Amino acid sequence: MPPAASIEDFSAPLFVAWQLTNRCTGHCLACCEESGPDKAWSDELNREEALRVARQIAEARIPYAAFGGGEPMAVPHVWEVFETLSDGGVAIKIETDGGRLDDAAVERLAAMRVDNVQVSVDGATAEIHETLRPGAASFAAATGALRRLSARGVPAEWVFVPNSRNLHEGVAAYELATELGCSVFVTGPLMRLGRAALAWDSLAPSPADWAATVEALEARAAAIGGPRLAIYPWDIEREIQCRLESPQAMILIVPNGRVKLLNALPFAPGDLRRQSIMDVWRSYQLAWRSREVADFVARCRSELGLLRHANETWPVPSIAAEIA
Repeated sequence: MPPAASIEDFSAPLFVAWQLTNRCTGHCLACCEESGPDKAWSDELNREEALRVARQIAEARIPYAAFGGGEPMAVPHVWEVFETLSDGGVAIKIETDGGRLDDAAVERLAAMRVDNVQVSVDGATAEIHETLRPGAASFAAATGALRRLSARGVPAEWVFVPNSRNLHEGVAAYELATELGCSVFVTGPLMRLGRAALAWDSLAPSPADWAATVEALEARAAAIGGPRLAIYPWDIEREIQCRLESPQAMILIVPNGRVKLLNALPFAPGDLRRQSIMDVWRSYQLAWRSREVADFVARCRSELGLLRHANETWPVPSIAAEIA
């Protein structure tokens, strides 16, 4: 059997994760990015800069771009970015609260290379969803968006962030996702990042309760044949260790154009304001093999408080000479 591919085997990323803004409509209790209505970064890429990055992604023939946030659909130039990528042959994934996906928006998406749209819905009832996502788009708006997407043939995915306040609605949420025509039901362990980390003692479910929820979801899916279950297998501590051992062939672009290794790590070895996509890719490859990143991940095993730096953007000094 041939050896598994490493990031050094790829001349360009296989996909790009892109946060166009850190602003959104709510203060969601489990937000790993600590986004909010007042949380836009002061130096976020402007329209011209974002479109230049989009053109570079297409020119590099990167096949896939995933948009998260903040709320990407609230960015004034988001449709121009989508059109640039779609026209350039890049497939698009969108993570959203669903509040801006009316009939006209869904129709526009249906005409593009949209691989899927993920809508965050953290409960089977408005009471639970809106308690966990205060100020964000309503439960009716989120579920309505999923229904419209499915009806128009755009793959719609329900994203359920589990915590101690909504586990009891997990199976009912899956059943509602089935009714709405969703293609996938996405969930996984609560990530100890951002606001979830700050409220960890009150928000995190016990391992036993989470395991029981997974078992119940799998049983219900088998019984009714609803959306495919996509259950992420790792918590954040395990994820960063696994990514260090085998980094993904991807880059994460944060709102100011800096390029990070992973949303759970603070290291940002690239900057698309002054580097090309291909230069950033080289910085990314080198940074994953750096002593700074390896030391930080090792320390996280015993110092979970280090994860409070996840949303920062640190340089990687040891690779500076190699990328100069």
